[in-house]
Amino acid sequence: MFKKILIANRGEIACRVMKTAKKMGIATVAVYSEADRDSLHVELADEAVCIGPAPSKDSYLAMDKIIAACRQTGAEAVHPGYGFLSENATFSKRLEAEGIVFIGPKHYSVARMGDKIESKKLALEAKVNTIPGYNDAIDTPEQAVEIAKGIGYPVMIKASAGGGGKGLRVAYNDQEAFEGFASCKTEAKNAFGDDRVFIEKFVEEPRHIEIQVLGDAHGNIVYLHERECSIQRRHQKVIEEAPSPFLDPRTRKAMGEQAVALARAVNYQSAGTVEFVVGGKDKSFYFLEMNTRLQVEHPVTECITGLDLVEQMIRVAAGEKLSFKQEDLRIDGWAMECRINAEDPFRGFLPSTGRLVKFVPPEETHGVRVDTGVYEGGEISMYYDSMIAKLIVHAPTRDAAIAKMRAALNAFVIRGVAANISFQAALMQHPRFVSGRFNTGLIAESYPKGFDASMAPHDDPAMLVAVAAAMHRQYLERNAGISGQMPGHEYRPESNFVVRLENGPDHEVCVVPAPGGWDVSCGGENHAVRTDWQFGQPLYRGGFDDTPFCMQVERRGLKYRLFHWGAQADILVLTARAARLLTLMPKKAPPDTSKFLLSPMPGLLTHIAVVPGREVKAGEVLARIEAMKMENVLKAERDCIVDALLAKPGESLAVDQPIIGFR
Repeated sequence: MFKKILIANRGEIACRVMKTAKKMGIATVAVYSEADRDSLHVELADEAVCIGPAPSKDSYLAMDKIIAACRQTGAEAVHPGYGFLSENATFSKRLEAEGIVFIGPKHYSVARMGDKIESKKLALEAKVNTIPGYNDAIDTPEQAVEIAKGIGYPVMIKASAGGGGKGLRVAYNDQEAFEGFASCKTEAKNAFGDDRVFIEKFVEEPRHIEIQVLGDAHGNIVYLHERECSIQRRHQKVIEEAPSPFLDPRTRKAMGEQAVALARAVNYQSAGTVEFVVGGKDKSFYFLEMNTRLQVEHPVTECITGLDLVEQMIRVAAGEKLSFKQEDLRIDGWAMECRINAEDPFRGFLPSTGRLVKFVPPEETHGVRVDTGVYEGGEISMYYDSMIAKLIVHAPTRDAAIAKMRAALNAFVIRGVAANISFQAALMQHPRFVSGRFNTGLIAESYPKGFDASMAPHDDPAMLVAVAAAMHRQYLERNAGISGQMPGHEYRPESNFVVRLENGPDHEVCVVPAPGGWDVSCGGENHAVRTDWQFGQPLYRGGFDDTPFCMQVERRGLKYRLFHWGAQADILVLTARAARLLTLMPKKAPPDTSKFLLSPMPGLLTHIAVVPGREVKAGEVLARIEAMKMENVLKAERDCIVDALLAKPGESLAVDQPIIGFR
């Protein structure tokens, strides 16, 4: 077994690998860019080496620097995590030449399966179901249009080296095929250094289901069941679960056996994932691609199998045999994962950067797990992806897992940057998701004009009762603290109240102090209510004459105002009401977009497609911005004439910064 390994990655996955390595008694080495000097993965590692400036190409993608860090620290092996160099055959081969073990598949497996065009040809040879398409690299947008018309719209334009939704577009007509081809090539070149693009038929109403495989150097390969990954936005996974609510045992077995056959065809040795598109009507399935690395969503497989996939990867890389066979693997309960990203669901999911003023994840107990690489006070950078954390739950049934995820999302507090918690909470209550009858189009079909507060989930009355009771107890604490009391005769506020929501029934509650707030029992249920309020801070007085005070409360990523209405007769009765208010801060005048193209997000301006004096038609591409590893194309909203260029390619942009002026 290795004594020391280097993790050639950052953030959440670097921390994840380190936890397993420490459990196994293996020392760890972190590499970091200048932007990540104060990151959590640097703190958790036994050693850390700076490998360059913030841009990935100068640090996390710099093979020479990572190999030099191995020599400097004496690391015997490298775990690449996912992304960056994890599916780079050249990197794997160079490590092997240096006598350093790559904790992943052999370079020849990476080369054959990491290339989507070659892997599809190999899948055909291995008698794996494949989707119709053009399997060779395409050179020009005109050729892309002709091929797309030959296959028949809609088609999917994909980068050969792509992954994570990057370098991927769906086209429904010639214009979209033409523009999508150009965007895919540019995005693929920037993200992977490989701009080859191919086209395949887009299966409508599809489900995206993947099979986890694991192989060793002794010819043993097994499949660890499936993961349902159909809840996607712009081809990026939002929620994953295992098992799938759609598959039956027969289809699961057939897909698993085909995945193993494909892995065996390239002598696969490590953890990998074979992705399939599955027809929603007849459960027909087609090979999409094989990811020759650990997946972001691997924790849900760990939950239902009881295996540590990182540990298995390390043991296989060290030459050990798998300690189990296919017949030993069972499905234990149900697991789900929500990706908590730094993006604003109320502004078209634009990336959000800045300092994490508050970061309080739910407690990791009773089937709740949080994988993260950030901490309170840390910075969310524009240079890397938007993931803040992965929230994973495990329960006996799917319904129980959904309920546990709802509670965990509500307990997650993030401030300082926008996060997608409210959107995740809405999905957890979406009827199609809850029923299990969904496909990859659920988000686009449910929110065609975007997501807003009115689409967020309504609150359960019991929790609002608990919040109202805690707020009243806090109100009494404040009054007791400022009224002046003789020593030994301090006023002790009551703990038992009756709460009434609007004109509903009365609820008997008991409120007791707890670290950071209050614990409230109501109707046989216990609720944890936590607050930033401290003695000496004023409680906001509302805009109603008979309102003693109101407070802002956060629930499921949304802000509420909760109004306290005092007592009635001889018994204390509270009436609380909640209103979704997303503009509690002073209103900001909307930016003037009539004469300017403004940056909708913080990001790097990579290209300007126009020059001063040029006439521009509505829908024409004006500029491209890269933010958190994704390319964003900005188009003209109306016909106009370019007056001036107000920013230059290579410039880092702020939100609403002018890029182009019009006349």
